[in-house]
Amino acid sequence: MNAPVPFPHSSAEVVSFDRAELGAILSLYGRMVAAGEWRDYAMSFLPEVAEFSVFRRTAEVPLYRIEKRPKLRTRQGIYAVLGGEGQVLRRGHDLAAALRVLEKPLRPID
Repeated sequence: MNAPVPFPHSSAEVVSFDRAELGAILSLYGRMVAAGEWRDYAMSFLPEVAEFSVFRRTAEVPLYRIEKRPKLRTRQGIYAVLGGEGQVLRRGHDLAAALRVLEKPLRPID
């Protein structure tokens, strides 16, 4: 009889959002879905970064990415909100303050 083969797992721990952080992000996401601005999201949890990506349509590139990078805790801040092309919209130590940049959707001026 063969011994069971253990499931391979990474030795590195991954970064993730805690319940309060995810609650703040999903609260904003719900408001933006209700306003018709956002439609889908994706989450990634990697050894260096946890990422919440927001999409207008499923098949598009993300409109915004909300990142948590613990290694930047002592420098620019653990949280960052990035635009669709990778530009940093806001960075900081407080998630609620960083998310404020997304509260009012930006619209083109006619």
